[in-house]
Amino acid sequence: MKGLILSGGAGTRLRPITHTSAKQLVPVANKPILFYGIEHMAAAGITDIGIVVGETAAEIEAAVGDGSAFGVQVTYLPQEAPLGLAHAVLIARGFLGDESFAMYLGDNLLEQPLVGFVERFESDRRRSDTPTLEGGEEAPAARILLCKVPDPQRFGVAEVGAAGEVVRLVEKPEEPPSDLALVGVYLFTPVIHEAVGAIEPSARGELEITDAIQWLIDHGHAVGHEVLAGWWLDTGKKDPLLESNARVLETLEPRIDGELKGSSRVEGRVVVEAGAELLDSHVRGPAIIGAGARVTSSYIGPFTAIGDGCEVLDSEVEHSVVMPGSRIIGVPRLIDSLIGRGCVVARTGLRPAATRLLLGDDSSVDLG
Repeated sequence: MKGLILSGGAGTRLRPITHTSAKQLVPVANKPILFYGIEHMAAAGITDIGIVVGETAAEIEAAVGDGSAFGVQVTYLPQEAPLGLAHAVLIARGFLGDESFAMYLGDNLLEQPLVGFVERFESDRRRSDTPTLEGGEEAPAARILLCKVPDPQRFGVAEVGAAGEVVRLVEKPEEPPSDLALVGVYLFTPVIHEAVGAIEPSARGELEITDAIQWLIDHGHAVGHEVLAGWWLDTGKKDPLLESNARVLETLEPRIDGELKGSSRVEGRVVVEAGAELLDSHVRGPAIIGAGARVTSSYIGPFTAIGDGCEVLDSEVEHSVVMPGSRIIGVPRLIDSLIGRGCVVARTGLRPAATRLLLGDDSSVDLG
């Protein structure tokens, strides 16, 4: 089985961060979101992975490389524009060949590993190939992962029959047939290529994967499903990204590889990476301090990730993601924040006292 990870989207919902960076490389617990998907695939034994890339291709290639750091081999598949999930399958045809494959959205984060999901799919395929006196049982041409959500109108939604089979898929319906949303993890046999080639662009001009899966159903192919165990978050907006960061931080094993100086102390689930330095500071976990970061006379509260090479001085930071190379100086209380790379947030003490801002397009500031 091969893997296909979609990383070609523009990330408009995370602007201004994504004006200069791929959304799939925004860090969660100091690790790019994309890396979690690659690791899930590697753990499931999928080592030949294609990554669909768009205008941020160079940045993604620089971060992932040839895949050897993850124990996989990566092939990059350029997509001229984000024209739908099924379009990504279409352009990946040469890479995928006639093998089954797992497809994963590069900005999704989920707690459940892929291992069992993949094993059950392959087990069904093997069972259908084994003759029995009762006759063969058709294996599913696809298996989709679903999650119960309170607002199914925002997602592709599945309708499941009495026997557990998927009977209908609808993209962002006004009147959802169920509360089961498509998570963004799919397993396909090669027959999906026939479906992708047969469908037409939707009203929004995209080749929808829901239409391709519906084509399979309408043409007599079985489509199986599983309901997700654990949490799932679409990290395309700030608040879900911060929630993802919090959930992943809760799973980290405490580790102190950096230095604690002066009256510094840590409590709870805290990781201090090599080269990081805490001076007269207090860190309460779950939290992570990146390599080479320096935290002085400050408090780092729960659910915070301080990126590599950051400086935090005379400040309090909680429930936030601070990306590499940023500086936070003299800020009495910073919470619920996503700070990009190389930013400076400082209280200078200049008179007259005022708030002085230099903001890029699509920025958001809460002065409350």
